[in-house]
Amino acid sequence: MNIQRWIARREANWKRLDVLLQQVEKQGLKSLNAEEIRELASLYRSVSADLARAKTNQVGQILTQNLQKLTSRSYSQIYQGSRPQEWGAVKEFYRWGFPVIVQQTWIYTAIATAIFLFGTLVAWWYAWRDPAFISLVIPEELISKVRDDRELWMGKIIGVEPLASSGIMVNNLSVSFYTIMGGVTMYMQELHFIAPPGLFTIYLLLNNGIHLGAVSTLVSQNKLAYPFWAFVFPHGSLELPAIFLAGGAGLILARGILFPGNYRRADALKFYGSQAAQLVFGIVPMLTIAGIIEGFFSPNPLIPEPIKYLTGIMLFTLLIVYCTRKKKLA
Repeated sequence: MNIQRWIARREANWKRLDVLLQQVEKQGLKSLNAEEIRELASLYRSVSADLARAKTNQVGQILTQNLQKLTSRSYSQIYQGSRPQEWGAVKEFYRWGFPVIVQQTWIYTAIATAIFLFGTLVAWWYAWRDPAFISLVIPEELISKVRDDRELWMGKIIGVEPLASSGIMVNNLSVSFYTIMGGVTMYMQELHFIAPPGLFTIYLLLNNGIHLGAVSTLVSQNKLAYPFWAFVFPHGSLELPAIFLAGGAGLILARGILFPGNYRRADALKFYGSQAAQLVFGIVPMLTIAGIIEGFFSPNPLIPEPIKYLTGIMLFTLLIVYCTRKKKLA
């Protein structure tokens, strides 16, 4: 093999590959168009073959090392470069994508919130008019602890914070998952029938609202409202909005199935399902943080109750600011 002629014939490809790699290394793979990506892959295969030939024909150590570096850089960008870009996409979603989808779907979240609050108000009204109503919603053991012992039940978390926190996270995530999937369909065991799209989501929102209304009335009747809400505020500032967003996601799925509009039902479910999935990605970190707070911070007797109220207010304010932020155009 005439080495000089071979180098002269192949050198243009090496230089072109180096130019493409420099662009990808600085701006990412997305900076290339489809044709350039195909060219990058083709040049990588070509230079890999050149490297094998250079080693076989002993064309020189410096040239072989240069080709080795070129193929290594190519491999890194083509097969491993997607990983940092994926992390970049995740960061971009939580920075701007989630607030955008919350703003785009706010009407569904508002409806879910209204359903929850309706259940809370109904339970509050009935519980004040008829104290026996509370026993239909809340376990007798908890009622006895509040009425007879004048104590809240959160003290059992103390000493088992890690276990309690993980259990809380799993429970919150499960409730949110069922609330979302209720937008498609769900077997309602209590009533022994398969719920149509959206009905199970509405049922869970109402049920959770009723429980909160009954519990809040119970603690109010027994002069324990202040410590109770001091417990709820820190984690509730994230947990309750996450449940409302989950309810909104479930209603979005139901909308895609029941009211596809001008879309085919399959296309509508794909479109609205994408919106619901984005809400899910944002809800998971909220519930994780809320679970940690509920396990370690909210029940801690060493933290003054005013601090707990202040923490809840601050977290909720930050969440509102985050979800309403808009990306400035360059």
